[in-house]
Amino acid sequence: MAEVELVTGGRAAARRGTFTRDRLVFGYALLAPAVLYMCLLVGVPFFFSLYLSLSDATVGSQVARFVGFQNFIAIFQDSTFRMALRNTVMFTVIAGICKGLLGTLMAFLLIQEVGGKKFIRSLIVLPWTLPVAISALAWKWMFDPQFSAINYVGVRLGLIHGWPNWIGEPGLAMAAVIAVNVWRGFPFAAIVLMAAFSAVPLELLDAGKVDGATFFHRYRYIVIPVVAPILFVGLLFDTVFTLSDLSIVYLLTFGGPMGTTEILPTRAFEIGIQAGALGRGAAIALVLFPILLPVVYFLLRNLRRRETL
Repeated sequence: MAEVELVTGGRAAARRGTFTRDRLVFGYALLAPAVLYMCLLVGVPFFFSLYLSLSDATVGSQVARFVGFQNFIAIFQDSTFRMALRNTVMFTVIAGICKGLLGTLMAFLLIQEVGGKKFIRSLIVLPWTLPVAISALAWKWMFDPQFSAINYVGVRLGLIHGWPNWIGEPGLAMAAVIAVNVWRGFPFAAIVLMAAFSAVPLELLDAGKVDGATFFHRYRYIVIPVVAPILFVGLLFDTVFTLSDLSIVYLLTFGGPMGTTEILPTRAFEIGIQAGALGRGAAIALVLFPILLPVVYFLLRNLRRRETL
């Protein structure tokens, strides 16, 4: 009898081991296409850029020599690069804050039960869905120093005095670039927040109202803890999109005037592609990595911490 039980238990353990192994193989097989895709899309370009940044590769040379960190030393000695680094941080922070505030306000408006809600939502999404070249060129026309539609309307309404050159004056040019980025990006924040608000139980909000909690208290202590994971993911995507936004700056100002709107993506494009210095351009592009890495680590760490609570 004991021998029969031993044989039966051994067969059951073997079946469990085979089942576990099959599940692991099946799981890895499902993950393999995504891992391969990420390696080809992100890993190969990243390590190739790292290789270029440590060499003196140029467009005209067939052989690249290893130069170590000379490219990084050279770019940090460049005053234009330092200005671009400062502009990148300012551009990302200010645009991110504005998109967060406008996206939150718009999300609250979009979840209200009003007539034509679907049509209004489709209009709100238009800036985000339009091709960036079309929207940037449209804004460039509105910022035109001679035929500016913004100046015309502002002067007529008494909101603007004079005729400012939006993309020709240093202070106004950065404000114009940030405004266009916010206009294009806040619908994405609104959509993410609107989807997150739908996950908030109405019973909790009703209970907060009964207990006398104000709107801001309900938003801080009820809404934010529930939607925090979605907020962190949306903030992560928006930070990546803003930090690497080359098209708007390049199409509106080309980094001018006098480099006041120059950011790291445009500087890397100018040095690496237009000037042909592939090694130095790759070094400029890789500076974005240590800027983005702590942001990603902080957001994912807080997301993991909230999931374990």
